[in-house]
Amino acid sequence: MPVYFGFDIYRKVPKDLTQPTYTGAIISVCCCLFILFLFLSELTGFITTEIVNELYVDDPDKDSGGKIDVSLNISLPNLHCELVGLDIQDEMGRHEVGHIDNSMKIPLNNGVGCRFEGQFSINKVPGNFHVSTHSATAQPQNPDMTHVIHKLSFGDTLQVHNVHGAFNALGGADRLTSNPLASHDYILKIVPTVYEDKSGKQRYSYQYTVANKEYVAYSHTGRIIPAIWFRYDLSPITVKYTERRQPLYRFITTICAIIGGTFTVAGILDSCIFTASEAWKKIQLGKMH
Repeated sequence: MPVYFGFDIYRKVPKDLTQPTYTGAIISVCCCLFILFLFLSELTGFITTEIVNELYVDDPDKDSGGKIDVSLNISLPNLHCELVGLDIQDEMGRHEVGHIDNSMKIPLNNGVGCRFEGQFSINKVPGNFHVSTHSATAQPQNPDMTHVIHKLSFGDTLQVHNVHGAFNALGGADRLTSNPLASHDYILKIVPTVYEDKSGKQRYSYQYTVANKEYVAYSHTGRIIPAIWFRYDLSPITVKYTERRQPLYRFITTICAIIGGTFTVAGILDSCIFTASEAWKKIQLGKMH
């Protein structure tokens, strides 16, 4: 004799879910398309790397020895290369005139102008570096400081598509129409930036904001020799970008929720339509009798 138990997690399927209808077919097709759309959307989000940013107060690159690498590329189309030099000063007492290490001067316009490219380091304290004629053996009477800045960047180069920051804020700055005898002051606020990829490897770069002014300076002895000044200060705030990918368990949970939720809502909708249809048929039969 068969034995029956009162406990059963599988309930009887209601009639409206077993009887095929055109409405049910349409709802089923729409559900499948909707589930497919949400599944592809979630799959794209799961595959795509998410970049999360945060702010904190700290010196991220403690192994740098208190130094920041700088890359400068600037053209002065109306100043001879033998007159162009780079000077570096800071609040730690550094005063270097005519820095030449890791630098290159390329003549422009048949030797009339010069393109200066240099890589150097600065201390992590307020200071300045400037392009001028101060290191020349003989100072010109009217040096032309009109220029174009091709690149000014600090730290490692970050080539990440999802990170749009001011890592080369002065790139493309054109001062060719300025007063040739004017000095240029670029006031930089440098913000340490850390980028950490999925493997945990970190790269250290620096974003910066810039304000600038142009002026002709005079003293009691006459006009002061113009220069292109880059005065910098460091922000105590560090920006950190971290690559993250959605965990697999969260992806699976979301897919299950999509499938279960869609079919539940579709079942309720189909049940309502079926019940209304049956009631309408009964009303119509009642009218006929």
